[in-house]
Amino acid sequence: MKKVIATKNAPAAIGPYSQAILAGNMLFASGQLGLNPETGEFPEGGVKAQTEQSFKNVKAILEEAGFTIDDVVKTTVFLADMSDFAAMNEVYAAQFSGDFPARSAVAVKTLPKNALVEVEIVAVK
Repeated sequence: MKKVIATKNAPAAIGPYSQAILAGNMLFASGQLGLNPETGEFPEGGVKAQTEQSFKNVKAILEEAGFTIDDVVKTTVFLADMSDFAAMNEVYAAQFSGDFPARSAVAVKTLPKNALVEVEIVAVK
């Protein structure tokens, strides 16, 4: 059985997908761009600012589903340019207080809305 998770505290889905799906004790969240959910715009400050906003969006979805960042077991980070890896990684590392989740980080040709970063998570209770 699955349940759609949606919150106004993260950007609304801009296509035929859900912000997240809760399946049993597992939460699968769609990739989150660094868009401010109130303005629909990227924050100024490059990849660091976009990574921070991406995680704010991820945390809003986690909270809506009754999870926390500590429940995240897997992340995938998509970068528009791998030369931004170190800057993204600095912000990424600050998001977790305990053990880090498993992670993949890949460079892609283009992200939606020409974003610099997108963060996707899987969480388990």
